[in-house]
Amino acid sequence: MLGAIIGDIVGSVYEWHNIKTKEFPLFRDDCFFTDDTVMTCAVAEAVMNGGERDHFIDAMKKYGRMYPDAGYGSWFSLCDRSCSSGCSKEETLRFYIS
Repeated sequence: MLGAIIGDIVGSVYEWHNIKTKEFPLFRDDCFFTDDTVMTCAVAEAVMNGGERDHFIDAMKKYGRMYPDAGYGSWFSLCDRSCSSGCSKEETLRFYIS
């Protein structure tokens, strides 16, 4: 998990501006964590809480709302807005992990 988070932070500045070299600074001043780190932490929490389907849904909603500007795709925010007023947990899970 730590490797995934480090990779996310290091790669954050190259996600839309790819480079073709193996020589680059690992941690630049403009590096940041993204939605990948946020959801990785949510999955870890869900697993530690028992790993039931509702644990994943609850953790993903919790972390998504704690870090709303982490760079989620438009589907994530659309789902969060539309499902916050009545979607079932199963419907919400399909949006979050599809």
